[in-house]
Amino acid sequence: MKIRFYIALILAKLSIPALKITGHNATDFPGSLALKICPDFLKYVAKPARIIAVTGTNGKTSTANLVIDMLKALGVETLNNSRGSNINSGISSALLNGVTILNKEKYDTAVLEMDERSAARLFPYVKPDYMLVTNLSRDSIMRNAHPEFIRWLLEKYVPKTTKLVLNADDLTSCYMLPENERVYFGIEKLPTDTVKCHNLIDDLQICPKCDHKLKYEYRRYSNIGRAHCVNCDFGSPEYDYAAANVDYENMKFTYRGPGFETELPIIDERLVNLYNEMGLITLILQLGYTIDDIKQHIKTAEVTKTRFNHETVGSMKVYNVLGKGLNAYAESRVYETIVEQPGDKELIMLINDLSLAADWSENVSWIYDTDFETLNVDSVKKIVVFGDRGLDYQLRMLFAGIPQERIEHVSKPEDAIYAVDVLPDMNYYVVYGADPGSFALGNKQAKELVKRLKAMTGGEEVKA
Repeated sequence: MKIRFYIALILAKLSIPALKITGHNATDFPGSLALKICPDFLKYVAKPARIIAVTGTNGKTSTANLVIDMLKALGVETLNNSRGSNINSGISSALLNGVTILNKEKYDTAVLEMDERSAARLFPYVKPDYMLVTNLSRDSIMRNAHPEFIRWLLEKYVPKTTKLVLNADDLTSCYMLPENERVYFGIEKLPTDTVKCHNLIDDLQICPKCDHKLKYEYRRYSNIGRAHCVNCDFGSPEYDYAAANVDYENMKFTYRGPGFETELPIIDERLVNLYNEMGLITLILQLGYTIDDIKQHIKTAEVTKTRFNHETVGSMKVYNVLGKGLNAYAESRVYETIVEQPGDKELIMLINDLSLAADWSENVSWIYDTDFETLNVDSVKKIVVFGDRGLDYQLRMLFAGIPQERIEHVSKPEDAIYAVDVLPDMNYYVVYGADPGSFALGNKQAKELVKRLKAMTGGEEVKA
């Protein structure tokens, strides 16, 4: 097997310059090739002395990139898969890049974003010293029948030696792997919290220990919040590290840890990214750095721009917004975030999972678990949908009570940018999926919309 491993290592390394010369950007191809030649490639490839894994249903890419950037600011260059996939082929490509042709590692630290379902193929060979779990929630029906199934997968394969950094506000994931060493982070009660769940998805209503009803002290969304069982001792764990005094007006909060508290900047106005920031800070502290080390660099931390980026044209703004087609939980959070933004809005929906159409039949049930009711507010003036899937969205929005006159269907995605109204102070949100086809389309159409607005206004503010 060692001979086969070195053949795989050499050929996979040779494929990297070949891909560059031919202009291909198949970032996981070298890893796929290595695994095809040597199925146990991950077993034999040399690995950094310290491995940090970041996983979870939502937020793992943003959080992993924050960790990579923070460690770089602290002087640590990491082996990572930020430019590749988070399954075994992408991680094989990353580890391949981190060794010499003689299989000698070039990095001391690895930060690896890991897909939850890849646990069975990864963790027998890649054993993280630390693992940050952002949350476990419903995903595509093709990937994840229920978050408890994903937790079971992780519990079956994650090494007992891995120290966990867990979100105490997510009762689905916070009690996983009870034998592992762990620390908890969370966000103390916010003025916007409620007791009643306002989302269609409410997966954690019953105590997983005794099957009695859970009572929530407060909720953020779906099952994120704090709760306890009315019958037994099951309930949300206490925070080791907490965000308190969250002040979005001045973009700051108090970070509390064992024996200290300090003021830190909020790096992004969305609540989901405050959780990602809390995970980042708590993990970096576990690596032996001080809160002063973090304070020195946290102001420069940025959430990945492809997630919620915008460009201004006069008094108007065009937002690129990455949704997660097929994932009702994540998509609902996207719509909540859009509605929370100030001003009037028009949306272009480009989530059609285009790259999957050739070999897969989509189950559209997720659309009916998505909180389209959130968009039934006066500030959302128009929603543009396209193609066959757009008719499904249109029907679902009508069920949500959104008036017919606010929904416009076009046949082609390129027609969508001409369906919006050019108005002063308007905010345009181009929402697209994470699959490559939708991702490319969304970015292209956002740029085309910016061009259209500039052409119509000369880049100046539109006059009413």
